[in-house]
Amino acid sequence: MNIENYYTARKNIFERFNESSTITKIVFSFLMACITGLMAQIIIPLPWTPVPITAQTFAVLCSGLFLGKKYGCLSQIIYIVLGIAFVPWFGGMTGGLEVLLGSTGGYLIGFIIASYFIGYITEKYANARNFTRMFAVIGVANFALIYIPGLIGLALWAYLTQGAVLGVVDLLLMGLVPFIFGDLIKIAGAAGLSKVFLPKE
Repeated sequence: MNIENYYTARKNIFERFNESSTITKIVFSFLMACITGLMAQIIIPLPWTPVPITAQTFAVLCSGLFLGKKYGCLSQIIYIVLGIAFVPWFGGMTGGLEVLLGSTGGYLIGFIIASYFIGYITEKYANARNFTRMFAVIGVANFALIYIPGLIGLALWAYLTQGAVLGVVDLLLMGLVPFIFGDLIKIAGAAGLSKVFLPKE
């Protein structure tokens, strides 16, 4: 396949998804929720924090890229609702409302916000679909839109369940710092996929 055919195929696939039926898009949202659940099982627990390292944020970031704001966001809503209801696909094969109310519940809420934000930028600004700009967009989504609600939720959980008021340094060491290096790799990977698979016009 020459470069022109590659560009044409990339654009056609993107447009075909955007023009597909609502049912088709919902099916893709469900599939992305399943991928998020599968990647949540790639887990590295850390002894000093109840928040583990997982691979699921990569799926979250990609959901907005490839499904757009509405259906990327829907995929994460499906992931959370089914996880609360009856599917044990949160980190470590867990499920139920207690996960949402637990130490990682704020991050789950952040997944919905981040996916919507990435999808919004991807849909509205075609010139943002290159590596450098998407790295910045995805970085903001990851470190602001996921971690701010995540850290707030972690602090509330520590206070309500243990009576502990976490200082800023302790909170960052538990809920942010250990994940920065891995997140940068995930952000770069998602930005790389956007460069390869998303049309630039």
